[in-house]
Amino acid sequence: MGVCTYCGDSSPLISKTIGICLKCLRTGYDGMMDHIGEVHGRSREPFGLPALPPRDHGGISCKLCHNSCQIAEGGTGYCGIRSAAGGKIKGGTKEANVDWYYDPLPTNCVADWVCPGGTGIGYPEYAYRQGPEHGYKNLAVFYNGCSFNCLFCQNWHFRERVSTGNRVLVSQLASSVDAKTSCICYFGGDPTPQLIHSINVSKMAIQENQERILRICWETNGSMNQGLLSQMIDISLRSGGCIKFDLKAWSETLHLALCGVSNKRTLDNFRIVAQSTHKRPGVPLLVASTLLVPGYIDTEEVYQIASFIHRCSPDIPYALLGFYPHFYMKELPRTTRAKAEECLKAARGAGLTRVRIGNVHLLT
Repeated sequence: MGVCTYCGDSSPLISKTIGICLKCLRTGYDGMMDHIGEVHGRSREPFGLPALPPRDHGGISCKLCHNSCQIAEGGTGYCGIRSAAGGKIKGGTKEANVDWYYDPLPTNCVADWVCPGGTGIGYPEYAYRQGPEHGYKNLAVFYNGCSFNCLFCQNWHFRERVSTGNRVLVSQLASSVDAKTSCICYFGGDPTPQLIHSINVSKMAIQENQERILRICWETNGSMNQGLLSQMIDISLRSGGCIKFDLKAWSETLHLALCGVSNKRTLDNFRIVAQSTHKRPGVPLLVASTLLVPGYIDTEEVYQIASFIHRCSPDIPYALLGFYPHFYMKELPRTTRAKAEECLKAARGAGLTRVRIGNVHLLT
């Protein structure tokens, strides 16, 4: 049972770690941001990660993501991947802290219901089969490191590998694409801190497989700088892949409480990708998803996110995902089927034409 620091309400839907209910987060009170900052700082300490994006006035600027870290010589950025050494920013370019595996298609992907690998949409230009690509596989690339600090993170173990994980060269990863690999998906953690590496892997893999289909996809929090985003758009458009944005919350205060950072860059970048969706209308370029965190991501939050997506384009696919207790929010219950159905109705009520509930097996 969690208790709200501000209003005193108690509920199993109030996170003990955050200590603030949804109503108070939306209202906003003096000192709330300090409290949220302290919560996130404590959650990062066991992994040796900076409590906040560093702002060393004599440091070196990293402009890879929205955090815009100013990193002192010998220090690391908020992501734990980028560091300052010899007067330069290093990490996540020529080699990356990454793990990968092959996933038989169709796979459990956020976009499997609208992508060529899962449905055959775009055949024969972007898909090998008119239906699901049975017999082919996805190269699933998991980047250790993240520009967010989600307290509900369902892949939180990557934090233990930020300093110890495999260091993989661009050429090594690109060469893992074999004759039965029809797509590459970069996720994590998040690809953003090592986005240059994934872009270079993509270019090399496409060059080495010019005569056949090889789709390139990213699953991301969308916090990257816009120069790199434009390269992602170009690669995914040409290859038949998609960019999957995890829109974690609409309210900025709620986003700060859940993820430790603002969502402004994410929303701006989503708009930018949406502007290119008309270039390939038959096969979705952009897909959105939201994790239905009990007590925090409610029907109002989903309605606001869905309304935002609708303003970008009513045809953008949107997946609502069931929550399983993890990390610093493991005392919360799983998403109920009734709540998921209410959120589905809210998203459709905002005018979206392509909405579904994902991770149905997690619902109670």
